Amino acid sequence: MTMRNLSGSLVIRWVALLLLCAAYLQGGIDKAADFGGAVGEMQHFGLAPPTLFAAMTIVLELGASLLVLSGFYRWLGALALAVFTLMATFMAARFWEMPPPQRLPAANTFFEHLGLVGGFLLVAWHDLHKCRAASA
Repeated sequence: MTMRNLSGSLVIRWVALLLLCAAYLQGGIDKAADFGGAVGEMQHFGLAPPTLFAAMTIVLELGASLLVLSGFYRWLGALALAVFTLMATFMAARFWEMPPPQRLPAANTFFEHLGLVGGFLLVAWHDLHKCRAASA
């Protein structure tokens, strides 16, 4: 593999990780910029105390994304985002409880989020595999 191919693949990998984390970076920034709205969102989903959950969500979305992007404990950031996404999906996209007009878009959201969970699990698996190979 030439240096040009190697550097291109590293850039592509980082851009792919950035795209995977984009919704969490945007969500964390938006929640921090409108903390009252973030607290209202936590209240809407019945999370108490809502202020604490809003703050924890911001820290998780931004902190775990930075771990994934920096490569520092990438596996941990990816697992955190996978678990967070899975929990939020089952909380917010309960398509099976919705009437038909809302069911299809909610089902699409549900399964798209499962795809994100799979992507984060793949990132974590790859990073742990790389760490084990380096220590062997």
